[in-house]
Amino acid sequence: MEKILITGATGNLGKAVIESLLKTIPANQVVALTRDKNKAADLKEQGVELRLGDYDDIASLDKAMEGIGKVLLISGGRAQNGLEQHQNVVDAAKKAGVKCIAYTGRCLKDRNTLANHLMKRHFETEDYIKNSGLNYILFRNILYMDAMVLLLGRDVLDTGINQPAGDGVASYALRSDMGEAIGNVLAKYDCDNRIYDFTNTETYSFYDVAAALSDLSGKSVTYKPVEPDVFLQAAIKKGLPEFVAKMSLGFMIDIENGQESKVSEDLENILGRKPASLKEGLKILFNL
Repeated sequence: MEKILITGATGNLGKAVIESLLKTIPANQVVALTRDKNKAADLKEQGVELRLGDYDDIASLDKAMEGIGKVLLISGGRAQNGLEQHQNVVDAAKKAGVKCIAYTGRCLKDRNTLANHLMKRHFETEDYIKNSGLNYILFRNILYMDAMVLLLGRDVLDTGINQPAGDGVASYALRSDMGEAIGNVLAKYDCDNRIYDFTNTETYSFYDVAAALSDLSGKSVTYKPVEPDVFLQAAIKKGLPEFVAKMSLGFMIDIENGQESKVSEDLENILGRKPASLKEGLKILFNL
C-alpha cells in the first residue's frame, strides 16, 4: 500500500485521523505534514514519518509529496489566502502524481445563501479539486459538537445560552467521531470521487442543548434566543475580536436558516456504530 499524507497533522482533526489510521495500517505507511517537527514528536514516537511543509511554501509541498499515493488536505482555517493555500496542496499533489486527494469540507445545505462567507471557501476548494483531474474523496463535516465549548463558554451552566439561532437545529457530531470515520475511509475504501456527508443521526436545537446540560449538571440551564446585534455587542464586550464575533454570528445565523440541519447515515455507516449523541458528547466536552 502506498503512503498516506495527512496535512494539518498536529491539529485536533489531523491527530484523530492518524489515530484511526494507525489502528488499521502500519505506521510506516502514514506520513504527517507539519510546520514544526517538535509539535509532532508524539507522532514520530508512534512510527509516523514526519515531513516539513507549509501551505504557503510550494517547494516544501513538492518535496513532501514524494512517494505519496493519497493525500488528506485538512482545511487551513481562517488564513486570508486560505483558498490559494488549498490550491497549492492540490497542485503539488497533481505534480507529484498522487493518485488520490481527499479534503475536509463542510456539510451545509446551500453554498449560495451562507451568512458565514468564510465557509464558501470549502466549496471553492471542492470545485478546484474536481477540476484538477485527480481522483478525490470529499468529506463534508457538520459543525463540530466540540465548538459548543467556544460558542457557549465554560460558564454556560451559570450564564445560560444566549445565541441568535432562533429555533434552528444542527446535526452536531464529535470531531473525534469524524476523525475516526475519515481514517476508516482512507485506509479501507477506494478513491472513487465520492462525497461523504458526516453528520449525526438527528438534529438538535439550542433548547435541546440547554435541556441536555440541565440533565447532566443538575442545574437549570435555559436558552434565550437573542437578536444578532445584541449578540455581537455582547461578544465584543467580552473581549472577542470583532472578526471572531462576526464569524460566530455567521455560524448562528446559518444554524437558524437550516444550513447545518442535514442528516445523513454516512458517519454511522463508516463508524459501524451510531456517533455520540448530543448528551453523550456534552458530557465529555464539559466534563459532566
